[in-house]
Amino acid sequence: MLGETFRVPRFSKCADGRPIHAWDAKGTRRSFAGEERSAFWGWAAIEILRHTGIRIEELLELGHHSIASYKLPTTGQTVPLLPIAPSKTDQERLVLVTPELADVLSTAVSRVRGSDGRVPVLRSYDHYERVWNPPMPLLFQDRSGGYLRPLSRATIRRGLNITLLASGLTDSAGDPLIFQPHDFRRIFITDSILNGLPPHIAQVIAGHDHIGTTMGYAAIYPTDAIEAHRAFIARRRALRPADEDRTVTPEEWGEFLGHFERRNLALGDCGRAYGTDCAHEHACVRCPVLIVHATERPRLVEIRDNLLTRILEAEREGWLGKIEGLQSCLTHAEEKLAQLDAQISRKQKSVDLGIPTFREIVARTTTAAPRRGLRD
Repeated sequence: MLGETFRVPRFSKCADGRPIHAWDAKGTRRSFAGEERSAFWGWAAIEILRHTGIRIEELLELGHHSIASYKLPTTGQTVPLLPIAPSKTDQERLVLVTPELADVLSTAVSRVRGSDGRVPVLRSYDHYERVWNPPMPLLFQDRSGGYLRPLSRATIRRGLNITLLASGLTDSAGDPLIFQPHDFRRIFITDSILNGLPPHIAQVIAGHDHIGTTMGYAAIYPTDAIEAHRAFIARRRALRPADEDRTVTPEEWGEFLGHFERRNLALGDCGRAYGTDCAHEHACVRCPVLIVHATERPRLVEIRDNLLTRILEAEREGWLGKIEGLQSCLTHAEEKLAQLDAQISRKQKSVDLGIPTFREIVARTTTAAPRRGLRD
């Protein structure tokens, strides 16, 4: 066995002559049957978990009759499906059986099949429902202590740990890599989405009620996000007219800079977008996109007072047609003046963040508990 030397005791052989126990060169007692059992079920669990993304409780409930067939209505092709009994949700779902998964399932069936060609039926305990399931031809069963028993979660986890330890895989710190059964579910969903499977289809396969749960399992790395974004930009650029990527002429650049120069006004800046004309015929006090500077408040007050004087003059002279326009300008000027005052007030007002001062901290006192005697 890989160049190892063992010392086999005289009375430790099966009926077929194979040894049950032996001692290795270090004097450690080794159980060949136990090691083979752990290695097989560790391999079977890893392969099924990474090809299906099912939960460990769903893995242990797989039966001999779990494989079903489905005929595609378009081509008539028959594809194998693996029905998954619901665990956290109440909805049964189907998983496509790949050739690799079919090989693992058939190997497991061959191992647990009895001498009569049938898979023994066993009762298993549901830890979530806290009930005993009816007898089923479970795939994850093995003989222990002379009796057939369903494999437990501890047996699966122990098989995973032994397999990973034997593989020599380590993490960034150099420690042996440890996987939980649920980690293969995350790997399955991440690999499926990164290889083009729509997230809502991955949600159905995984049996999640909400797509946000599915996306929480998918680990999208920064490199993948950057490359996907660059590819998206390249596709968008391919749809744009070719003349949009030409070099800007000096006249166009001058027009672009001139736009921002023409935004400088007496009261502040004009906030209209580039390439758009003034929609308010340069009546800046009425314009909602006028950005008034705080330093121009005296000028805005002067405009408001001037409008009041002009309104009084129009009323005195009977210029009724002019009063309406002056009144509209006055309303907008007072609104902008109120907005500017509120902005200045917010900048000058301090905000209490609830942080205690040093004086408040040192003013605190503590009351020590009275010392108790030895005999209380």
